[in-house]
Amino acid sequence: MRAVVQRVSRASVTVDGVIVGEIGKGLLVLLGVATGDDEAAAEYLAKKIVGLRIFDDDSGNMNLAPEDVGGAVLVVSQFTLYGDVRRGKRPSFDRAARPEEAKRLYEYFVSQVRAAGIQCETGRFQAMMEVELVNDGPVTILLDSEKVF
Repeated sequence: MRAVVQRVSRASVTVDGVIVGEIGKGLLVLLGVATGDDEAAAEYLAKKIVGLRIFDDDSGNMNLAPEDVGGAVLVVSQFTLYGDVRRGKRPSFDRAARPEEAKRLYEYFVSQVRAAGIQCETGRFQAMMEVELVNDGPVTILLDSEKVF
């Protein structure tokens, strides 16, 4: 699994002109699921993300996690994180999980974030979405479960 995590002051996801997920201060997580990913990968990333200490403390140092600042998480599925352009200019998505498996693990990831006590909003799986955000910092972190397992 791969995640692009952005610290935001606000973020929202719109589908067909209707906002389906919205948060204030927190983290926007673009989540990609690869063939071969499993629950352990989802649990690892969820635990890592809810514990990320990327919010400023009173001294201006990144020492606080989302729960420390009353932050929420907005998770958006994004298979294009597995786009491979090493050959040519048109991405290949061969490593992306099949939609049924990706949806199952995406929903499992969301359940793990919620189980940690963090407010978690979502986009709509497989929908054409418009994502709006105000990146706070900017702060953007890349995470990949494959680098650990």
